[in-house]
Amino acid sequence: MPRFTANRSAPFFRPADRPPDTNIRAPSHAAATGRQDLRSILLARGLRDFGDGLVAVLLPAYLLALGFGAAEVGVVATAALLGSALMTLGVGVAGARADPRTLLLLAALLMVVTGLGFAMAGGLAAILALALVGTINPSAGSVSVFVPLEQSALTHATPDAERTAVFARYSLVGALAAASGALAAGVPEALGVLGLSETSALRSPFIVYALLGLACWAAYRAMPLQPPGAPGNGHAPLGPSRGIVLRLAALFSVDSFAGGLAVQSLLALWLFERFDLSLTEAGLFFFWSGVLSAFSFPVAAWLAGRVGLVNTMVFTHIPSSLCLIAATFAPDVSWALGLLLLRAALSQMDVPTRTSYVMAVVTPAERTAAASVTAVPRSLAAAAGPAIAGAVIAMGYPTAPFILCGALKIAYDLALLRAFGRMKPPEER
Repeated sequence: MPRFTANRSAPFFRPADRPPDTNIRAPSHAAATGRQDLRSILLARGLRDFGDGLVAVLLPAYLLALGFGAAEVGVVATAALLGSALMTLGVGVAGARADPRTLLLLAALLMVVTGLGFAMAGGLAAILALALVGTINPSAGSVSVFVPLEQSALTHATPDAERTAVFARYSLVGALAAASGALAAGVPEALGVLGLSETSALRSPFIVYALLGLACWAAYRAMPLQPPGAPGNGHAPLGPSRGIVLRLAALFSVDSFAGGLAVQSLLALWLFERFDLSLTEAGLFFFWSGVLSAFSFPVAAWLAGRVGLVNTMVFTHIPSSLCLIAATFAPDVSWALGLLLLRAALSQMDVPTRTSYVMAVVTPAERTAAASVTAVPRSLAAAAGPAIAGAVIAMGYPTAPFILCGALKIAYDLALLRAFGRMKPPEER
């Protein structure tokens, strides 16, 4: 190894004479930047998902209080998911030229506008418009314009060996926050006891949602700004991994369409109408459902390290779908809620593993594009589900969407295993 020798007459360092600590500071700076990104994203994810968990339970109750029915609830949920898909597509295009931090800041401001708009809107047309262009999330899950940007930033800041664990932590924070938001859905009933009208009480959580958007903006503001061309900036379209990503996107679309038939808002609607659950009772159920989902994420990371990402996705997903189907035949509310809680403990274990798998099987330069290309068809497919499910429920078949959801998800799992069971990420080779 060449030795560095000071040369007072030399106006600059020759490449061979570089001081030995030059290569130490860069990785340290990169690691510090990665840690700051991780902290900011986890904080924002927690704030955002608290709001999503809150409004996912309240949205059907709010719409029912305004005089709408199951069909309108489904259409609003569809508009929200369709809007998320279109914005995610825009992120995929703009992400090639813009810093992810800038896009996240804009999305957080849109969250503020969405919350304020829902708090003031009364007519169906205004609510549909807000659902379409805003950030409201009827699924309280990972279908959001924020997600591909955050996923790409996390992947670039994380070594391969830690990637699945980081995504598990990311999902854990989101699920616990969403569960806490669902628990807070009982607050409007308490406000009603204090004399506030039902509609006014149900509007107040949307103000909270707007304030959470402002807090998310502050969290994203703390992220370091990446210079143009930095490795974290997604500046390459799909290339060598195009075929893999398109096949995954097609399969994920089937799964998302099925999930759209049983989004949390529709499940809450079914529980309200089938078992006459109150908002407080539904909030408590979705809280424990979210807690079980949250703690399944680190289990998923542990399991993936032993049986692989694809096997973890498939063999936890199939039993959860069977539980959903069985819940529709439950003789009473205790059986139904018990089966749905068991489903919650299993159904989300594919979330961090799926994300980790997509990020692993593409080149680093393709990650932002891959996140967007897999997210957009998922969002579009999911958007079709609630309107169909709402119409079917309104026709007098309240359990049919959930049975179809379970059957389609099982078919997706088997197809995924057949197509990608032998394609291993780097850490499994």
